[in-house]
Amino acid sequence: MTIQRSLVAVPARLQSSRLPNKVMADIGGKPMIQRVLERCREASGVATVVLCTDSDQLRDLAEGLGFPALMTSEHCSSGSERIASVAEQLMALAWGDQAPVAEETAIINVQGDQPFIDPAVIEGMVTEFGRLNPVPAVVTPVYRLHPETIHNPNVVKTLLAHDGRALYFSRSAIPHVRDVDPADWHRHATYWGHVGMYGFRGDVLAAWDQLPASPLEDLERLEQLRLIEAGHTIASFEVSGTSLSVDTADQLEQARQMAASA
Repeated sequence: MTIQRSLVAVPARLQSSRLPNKVMADIGGKPMIQRVLERCREASGVATVVLCTDSDQLRDLAEGLGFPALMTSEHCSSGSERIASVAEQLMALAWGDQAPVAEETAIINVQGDQPFIDPAVIEGMVTEFGRLNPVPAVVTPVYRLHPETIHNPNVVKTLLAHDGRALYFSRSAIPHVRDVDPADWHRHATYWGHVGMYGFRGDVLAAWDQLPASPLEDLERLEQLRLIEAGHTIASFEVSGTSLSVDTADQLEQARQMAASA
């Protein structure tokens, strides 16, 4: 089994709790969601880029820019749940006139609040899906953490096996280095940060609502733990760093400054 089709799905909604309407915020003369969609379209190796939303306004914007859009429920609790709810439709778009093969489809989830997402990261996910045998359930990018961010709970960390499999994700520093001052942990282990992007094998995403409840996900507030707790393999690959996700007014201002200096 190999991956034959890859596509990008961008989940987005207007009613963000921390920064309402952020995906429509102007960044250098363009709405944020337009920047995300256009950067995703620059990635080679993907059949299409699709907006998944519960907003008529966002659907109309995407379609006006030439991007297909799928409507979802407004009650989705995460971006992954949103794209999972339309997984069959996404795969149909990727395969066109051919009957979709879920196990041979990669659906790459790019959040709608990453206006400077690097197309090369998307291409890297496509490459990893094609390289790994057997094909993993999920592929996700990671990056080496600087010592000053190891203990920041806002930075999601992952613990990796020798072969790059993600063993666990946490807001705490992992691994714990026993009998060493936490300020010196970076001298004893490599710490990895998680970029909030996922590539799902189509059959795994389509079965999202069948995954058992995850106490670990509830504790850490990290949706990827639901997959690990269910026994799925999450493969990783290294990138140079994370892209800016806009969750606050300060981050929005940072994005505007980045656009102005580009």
